[in-house]
Amino acid sequence: MEIRFLGGAGEVGRSAILVNDSLLLDFGMLAGNPPRFPVDTPDPDAVVVSHGHLDHAGAIPTLLSGSARPSIHWTPPTRELALTLARDTLKLHGGTFRCPFTETDVQRVTQVSEPHDYGETFEAAGHEVTFYRAGHIPGSAHVLVSDGDTRLFYTGDFHTDNQRLVAGTTDRPDADAVICESTYADVEHDPRAAVERRFVESVETTLWEGGSVVVPAFAIGRTQELLLVCERYDIPCYVDGMGKAVTRMLRRHSAYVRDADALGRAAAHARFVTGKNGQRKRIADQQAAIVTTSGMLSGGPAMTYIPEVRSNPTNKITMTGYQVEGTPGRDLLETGSAEIDGRVMPVSAQVEQYEFSAHADRDGIRGLLDAYRDAEILINHGDRCAAFAAELERDGFSASAPAVGETLSI
Repeated sequence: MEIRFLGGAGEVGRSAILVNDSLLLDFGMLAGNPPRFPVDTPDPDAVVVSHGHLDHAGAIPTLLSGSARPSIHWTPPTRELALTLARDTLKLHGGTFRCPFTETDVQRVTQVSEPHDYGETFEAAGHEVTFYRAGHIPGSAHVLVSDGDTRLFYTGDFHTDNQRLVAGTTDRPDADAVICESTYADVEHDPRAAVERRFVESVETTLWEGGSVVVPAFAIGRTQELLLVCERYDIPCYVDGMGKAVTRMLRRHSAYVRDADALGRAAAHARFVTGKNGQRKRIADQQAAIVTTSGMLSGGPAMTYIPEVRSNPTNKITMTGYQVEGTPGRDLLETGSAEIDGRVMPVSAQVEQYEFSAHADRDGIRGLLDAYRDAEILINHGDRCAAFAAELERDGFSASAPAVGETLSI
């Protein structure tokens, strides 16, 4: 089996892996200014998508911009999430060099889409493929690929611990080789219950003191996790941005969430913001948590809320996810100011960071890999891939960290 890494090797973002020159695993983009895409746009016979985050699915329509019409395989939630992201990318960047596809390309995606459930083996580009629960976000999948000679296990992004939204992964199918993500291979997460408790206590304190809390959150997965937390602890909350549509969509795919009834209660508890008639400025004065995109302050309704709450030290901004270097969210954490709508704004409101990660940490990754001590391990999707692969080698694994553009035979 030949594997070519078109992105996501030694980096977090633009994941794309070509198998036997015919089957493409993921085709994402790396958000930035400008965005970065895989180093090559191949012409595969079929595409398999592990989950619906921008860095794994964001560039999928690009594959249909020419005459090629590869089939696209994913779980039902991943299909809807990928299409939602594509339409949002068009809205933000359509007609510019930052967007490599058109509305027509997005429509073509729906014509070649082939959804599959977990545990269902299907044929794609002459390979047998099976999805397994990855525990990352609803619909996320480990991907097992067999070409008749070699069985490749592509972890995609995964989590081994339970979240409120999805249960952790426990599936470990037999494989000869593993491509494993390593986003947090050098980190030990605090127990989720402890992170949640600190977050709740902080928000409740701010509301009791008369302030409001802006909670920037990724629309897919993180927003719904935080709504579940707010409902569980009866924290008054609003939800704004793309997270609204994603929450409604995930309620239609109840089989892919851990507790559909709990998600329904969380959606009913939250107040969905319409954004009409200055509603956001009024909400910014409310004693409530405002869960809103974007999670890194790079756009979305957060751009309205942050200027409204920034000058009052009683208010709070709670970042809930990883902040990429160079984003306004990262700048806010490091400098106490951020560029909002072209202006650098100092922030007097309290700024805090909470690690509600949907990725496995060091122990989770090592725990999964312990099931594959006889397999060839390829480490990707991380900032320290080579160091982690070397650590695995010292512990008796056969491990390496491919580079972007590299082709390997396994």
